[in-house]
Amino acid sequence: MSMPELSQPDAAAVNQTAIEAETQMKKANAVASSFMFGAQKLMLEEMVFASNEILDRAQTEMHLFSELVSKMAGAHSVKDISTMYEECGKHQLEFIRRDCDRVFKNGERVIEATSKLFKTHPLN
Repeated sequence: MSMPELSQPDAAAVNQTAIEAETQMKKANAVASSFMFGAQKLMLEEMVFASNEILDRAQTEMHLFSELVSKMAGAHSVKDISTMYEECGKHQLEFIRRDCDRVFKNGERVIEATSKLFKTHPLN
């Protein structure tokens, strides 16, 4: 039993289909790799940003702690200690408010960067 050979027009159609499939695969691979590099870049930027934020937070906490210690050393009465705790409590609350604002702004920035990633690299 022998296989029938494709006629000339059928062979050309199969060849054309194979070329189109190869072109589509190349395009899909390019889009996928571009998306993966963009996602990797976004994650690396977030790690750098998070490390900077942790360092900044640690510096601020150390500053607040040294301020508390210096005020405790300068307090000479119960009234001075209560005043010191009030002031340091206000500073701590202000720090927490600023920290929450930074976290919120960072969340907005991440959402914006992620949406840009999906807009510039559509997966469909």
